[in-house]
Amino acid sequence: MKIICIGRNYAEHARELNNPVNEQPVVFMKPESARLLSRQPFFIPELPGSIHFEAEIVVKINRLGKNIPEKFAHRYYDEVTVGIDFTARDMQSELKKKGLPWELAKAFDGSAAIGTFIPLEEAGPVTGIDFSLKKNGTMVQNGNTSYMLFPVDTLISYVSRYFTLKKGDVLFTGTPAGVGPVDAGDLLEGFINDKKLLNVRVR
Repeated sequence: MKIICIGRNYAEHARELNNPVNEQPVVFMKPESARLLSRQPFFIPELPGSIHFEAEIVVKINRLGKNIPEKFAHRYYDEVTVGIDFTARDMQSELKKKGLPWELAKAFDGSAAIGTFIPLEEAGPVTGIDFSLKKNGTMVQNGNTSYMLFPVDTLISYVSRYFTLKKGDVLFTGTPAGVGPVDAGDLLEGFINDKKLLNVRVR
């Protein structure tokens, strides 16, 4: 299983971190070991600085594909959920300053929390899905896929030029504004519309 991630796909999030809005998708990867197993807590890693949550819509690939035309991309997924891309923010900032890859700050064990997948027809049109994240019962992120700079079908077509997509691969599609730090004892809950699909305790 590949965990393919998109950065800076919401303009407001790019601005809150003082990042430019790119003309092409920003792509990075997480290893399979980054997946946080279902019902397991997220243990804050021993990394310098703060660890941030980033809530995202996650799409599951349902068939093999390479060089997928955008007009056919919708055939390659039929389930979505909410995920959290946990990020060692201070470490990421230092890596960016040095022009180095982000993986040490993004791809550590447990850094990809993935909720329960639901059929796309239950979530609604992929171009207009409401999703949100609550931290200790308070809404901290609230987004809609209509605000993506690069829609899901565009992302699938783009990524498939470089990587063969396989059944079971997942695509994190980017986070809206509102990211922030986590602390031991926090409860993070992810929603599509009003349906809770993700529940993560922080230890």
